[in-house]
Amino acid sequence: MNAMKSTVLIVEDEKEIADLLEKYLASEGFEVHKAGCGKDAIDFVERREPDIALLDVMLPDVDGFAVCQKIRENHFFPIIMLTARVDDIDKILGLTIGADDYIGKPFNPLEVVARVKTQLRRYKRYNRPGILENEDCAEHDVNGLVVNKDRHECALYGRQVSLTPIEFSILWHLCENRGNVVSSESLFEAVWGEKYMDSNNTVMAHVGRLREKLGEPARKPRFIKTVWGVGYKIE
Repeated sequence: MNAMKSTVLIVEDEKEIADLLEKYLASEGFEVHKAGCGKDAIDFVERREPDIALLDVMLPDVDGFAVCQKIRENHFFPIIMLTARVDDIDKILGLTIGADDYIGKPFNPLEVVARVKTQLRRYKRYNRPGILENEDCAEHDVNGLVVNKDRHECALYGRQVSLTPIEFSILWHLCENRGNVVSSESLFEAVWGEKYMDSNNTVMAHVGRLREKLGEPARKPRFIKTVWGVGYKIE
């Protein structure tokens, strides 16, 4: 870890689980803060933005989906959802409202720590000014859709579009491969840095959210095209 510790916010009403996660994360050098309900979590984020949050879906005052949506109004740090509800529809919902990852309960604390580290590496990689996959190109202009890597900005016809780090990373990777089809597998592995699983709906959920923010018509998208059975491309 760096000299300045990364901060983790654990939003979990079950004290035993929160304490267990705190123990493992603290042993890896993280500064840990805990909140037992949605209101306390939102209050903490407004006072001091963490580097990453572990957010339980089932909270005593409001569900984690609502908390995630509220946080995403102004903040774009990584959010990992924790829940015993592992239905695909719940997973897709969490991802489309701005979560970056999803871990079902019961979980191995070591896996949670590994996922936290992965999300932070990816976030820093795609959000550090001046660090580019292609040093010769810091900006792409796709027919009025302008994506600037240095400033981490996206503008559509001059209007700023607020993207989460994951959404920005997906868009940037597609722009870097403009005109070529990028498979869901390669897109996932490039952005998340993990092995793609056949049943993974993560890419589809995030692309859907990205299209929504760009005002893309469902049947005839202007920018992100679906190549059925293969992946996506920007022309």
